[in-house]
Amino acid sequence: MSAVDLSIENGIALLKVNRPKALNALNIEVLDGIDEAITKVQGDKSIRSMIVTGEGDKAFVAGADIKEIDQLDEKTAFEFAQKGQSIFRRFEKLKIPVIAAVNGFALGGGLELALSCDFIIASGNAQFGLPECTLGLIPGFGGTVRLARRIGPHLAKELTFSGNFYSAEDAYRMGLVSRVVEREQLLSEAQKMAQTFAKRAPLALAGIKASIDKGMDCGVDQALEIEAQVFSRLFNSKDREEGTKAFIEKRTPNFTGE
Repeated sequence: MSAVDLSIENGIALLKVNRPKALNALNIEVLDGIDEAITKVQGDKSIRSMIVTGEGDKAFVAGADIKEIDQLDEKTAFEFAQKGQSIFRRFEKLKIPVIAAVNGFALGGGLELALSCDFIIASGNAQFGLPECTLGLIPGFGGTVRLARRIGPHLAKELTFSGNFYSAEDAYRMGLVSRVVEREQLLSEAQKMAQTFAKRAPLALAGIKASIDKGMDCGVDQALEIEAQVFSRLFNSKDREEGTKAFIEKRTPNFTGE
């Protein structure tokens, strides 16, 4: 059985971490599986959106595999951190919308994986945390970087300094989670959102994602320049022509990603 399952249906990719007996903990096999899945998604132009979740109700991903971490030294720990950071960065840079559907624990590397998605929806039983300080460590897969950008440095420090677990409602109030739903409805709600995104112009969504993400890392004037560049480039696309023509003709557009 693969540690990471990838299925594709109607333009929607579903990536599922599949180690339920280990609460879907991240190990090298899982990281390599995510990396392979990213390559497949990048190579399939039919995919319009993506959902990431964990097998079972107990955990999205309950952190890294502590037994593997315990074998690291300074050199191999640096390599391990770089490996996880590189894979999650690839994930973050996918041009399609990516939804983290968090069921149960999203701790340590699990929360870092969710943070590399565009946004998070959570079931009512979800719990979030970066408890690395309780092991004498810090988050190593981008947690300190992305969490501060998502909820601000003050809340990010509180969460990481304490190492505490936070409920789905707490995470929602922080702005970490976009939506909280009933456990039984989590995947169906994620599917509805993914289906909505899949109907939109792929180049436009990729442009929105690039404009927001790049704009977050620079000043307002430069961010506005980026937005104007993306906006103008879309006027060369067939999807822009189709979108405006469909609006004038009062019909549903047929976007092709061209």
